[in-house]
Amino acid sequence: MKWVHSLWILLLGGHLAFANTVALYTPYPEIAVPPGESIDYSIDVINNSGSIRDVSILLSGMPEGWEYSLKSGGWTVTKVAVLPGEKRTLSLKVDVPHKVEKGSYRFQVVATGLYTLPITVNVSETGTFKTEFTSNQPNIEGHSSALFSYNAKLKNMTSEPQLYALSTDAPRGWNVVFKANGKQVSSVSIEANQTQDVSIEVTPPKKIAAGTYNVPVRAITANTAANLDLEAVIKGSYELEFTTPTGMLSTSVTAGKSKRLEMVVRNNGSSTINGLKLDRKVPVDWDVSYEPAEIVSLEPGQSAQVFATIQASKKAIAGDYMATLEATTPEVAEKAAFRVSVKTPVIWGWLGVMLILGVFGGVFQLFNKYGRR
Repeated sequence: MKWVHSLWILLLGGHLAFANTVALYTPYPEIAVPPGESIDYSIDVINNSGSIRDVSILLSGMPEGWEYSLKSGGWTVTKVAVLPGEKRTLSLKVDVPHKVEKGSYRFQVVATGLYTLPITVNVSETGTFKTEFTSNQPNIEGHSSALFSYNAKLKNMTSEPQLYALSTDAPRGWNVVFKANGKQVSSVSIEANQTQDVSIEVTPPKKIAAGTYNVPVRAITANTAANLDLEAVIKGSYELEFTTPTGMLSTSVTAGKSKRLEMVVRNNGSSTINGLKLDRKVPVDWDVSYEPAEIVSLEPGQSAQVFATIQASKKAIAGDYMATLEATTPEVAEKAAFRVSVKTPVIWGWLGVMLILGVFGGVFQLFNKYGRR
């Protein structure tokens, strides 16, 4: 049995000697990196034997989700031939994921049946592939004619620079402008773990009803995205029009007489107008009366018919006068300035003619009586 034992020792020794003829070497078998890092290893395949060795190379135990490539001379390889007493250098690239837990990760580079090279990667922190898009005041209140300006922060929480495209799904008719560093932009570039201030200016449609409106905005890259929901609370606008059906603001009247005018009051705003009072500014001894004298309520987009009767002074002489008609509420007021041409009554014209004729008649009589002497 001693010869069997001796043979076993001889075979085992020969196997160990054969295995030790090839070695794998890297100067950095254990390193620490942040999430998302790409690691470039230099792996030497060393042939310590006296003959050419064909060495099959594989990686074992690579963590799930980690990517790698093994190349030599620019080619992806799985086997290399090494001359006696020489070495062949391989390039191993390992990509650590962005989304990874903090800890130690191990894998092996294996020369099949010959040598195993253990490698350890210590990930220094828990990684993420997130982006934060936030605002301290995402809700702003104002009239439809106001500019809604929001201040937001866009944070790149990944370990790589990111180019974010900025966009919105605002309702139709809304205008949204993004600004960074005082300039209008459609995208921003942010370094790893850095934050960029973004100003968002929102202009609502002018003819929009009062209410709360959602204005969603987003920042997106090929790898990550973030959404921010902004709110614009429209209080409603007050806009009034007071005119004639034709838009003409001129008329004529006889002194001491009145003129009835058809007027139109329109609510061009987005809020209901309540308690609309009608007033006037006219020359001394003139007056204006309305029918109706007050409009209780006028919904957005609605119109109301009003008749205004202008009463001219009996003492008014021929000429042009200004009569200002007013529609007012505590929220809004509108004026219609009329040019009123005053004519004198016809009877005064005839009296003037008769007076002139009487004067000429008297002169004629005097001429006949005394002119012959």
